[in-house]
Amino acid sequence: QIQPGRSGEGEEPARLRNMDVDVQVIEFKVPTEHNKTLFVWNIPPTFSEADIYAGVSECYRRFGALFSVLVCRGAAGAQPGFYAVVKFYSAEHASRAQRATHGRGLFQEAPLKVSLCTRQNRFFYRNVSYLHSSKCHELANFYLGFNGWSSRVVTLKDLSKSDGPEQVPLGEATQTVNLKYGCIVELIFTKHGVSCRGVGVAEEVFPADTDPEELLMKRGMLQKSAKERAISYAFQKVLLVVLGNGKVAVECKLDPDEILTEEEVDGLIQVNEISWSQFESVGEDEDVLCDLSLNISGIP
Repeated sequence: QIQPGRSGEGEEPARLRNMDVDVQVIEFKVPTEHNKTLFVWNIPPTFSEADIYAGVSECYRRFGALFSVLVCRGAAGAQPGFYAVVKFYSAEHASRAQRATHGRGLFQEAPLKVSLCTRQNRFFYRNVSYLHSSKCHELANFYLGFNGWSSRVVTLKDLSKSDGPEQVPLGEATQTVNLKYGCIVELIFTKHGVSCRGVGVAEEVFPADTDPEELLMKRGMLQKSAKERAISYAFQKVLLVVLGNGKVAVECKLDPDEILTEEEVDGLIQVNEISWSQFESVGEDEDVLCDLSLNISGIP
């Protein structure tokens, strides 16, 4: 039996080794593995694209948490109709869904044809982004329930500044206004006895003559963005360990530097040596229809 707890950064939790039970490890990242992606076709054009999206989503949501559902019209010159690309977070859920739905008429009379993708473009792997905070919420709620976790803002600070004298020629007015906010968020999994923190920074530069009301609105948007990035970064450290009996344990990859008191946290996000460029793509969940390769030789 797994007892939830913390594990070291980059290390497999010792309690998960040499176990005979069926275990799945769910990470809070965009699923790029081909065995988590289904290709669904033989969908006639008698339905609208919106109806197909609703039908496919409802059908496959029963098998597990979905990252995305993409519905497309068939290529020109091919048989009229639609196809769909369905991405799961779990390879086991994708495999189970493929076996259960291939050759069956679910939301239509004609039987669907469903296959696991066998290859995806390598370019897609080099541009993996972590989940947007909204996707993190959905995935956590699916496995843990709405009351299975919580979050709190440890600190939210205004790091804004205008161009300094060294950036502006003597006698000339400041040309830009820099708005920058930093946030630290803590995720708490009370039932599992673990927690972790994430840091997010949002920044934007505006002309000095920008309307004050617009700047006020932008401040609120940047504060929200910093918080969302902090939540997304915190969830990067979380692993959901799903057992075959449906029980879920939570593991947090703990960085020793994170063990800080509330007083020590104050001012932490003002460190300038950290590069935040790696987080610029966080939240870009726009799904890429990558180069899909299917092995359909054995599919009737």
